[in-house]
Amino acid sequence: MSTINNEIAELLLRCEQSLLDPAIRRDRNRVHELLAEDFIEFGASGRVWSRDQVVELLATEDFQPPAMEAFECCVLAPMVALVTYRTVHRDAQTGARTAAVRSSIWMAQEGNWKVRFHQGTPQSPDL
Repeated sequence: MSTINNEIAELLLRCEQSLLDPAIRRDRNRVHELLAEDFIEFGASGRVWSRDQVVELLATEDFQPPAMEAFECCVLAPMVALVTYRTVHRDAQTGARTAAVRSSIWMAQEGNWKVRFHQGTPQSPDL
């Protein structure tokens, strides 16, 4: 991977991690900065979310950040990248593990990277 691609991967890792940070998730302005105007999400629940719906949900949710594992970044074209990773939640009371595999398409717009598409897919706990 080239140095530029490594730099993009490191930046997008920080961006994805910030979207898992409860303080940033509650900050509507910061979330608007990270999501493209035409953002769409296919949630792990199967629901399709628009940018405005996600911004509102994140601002009001009670969120415990998951662990992020197996982060990878592939530059698809100049200023377009696909990131993939797994999130893992552990229930504090039962110890039950839930996981989802996730993918995001990021695009550089007006000098800033913004996520255009995100998908979360539930994963079997034994994988």
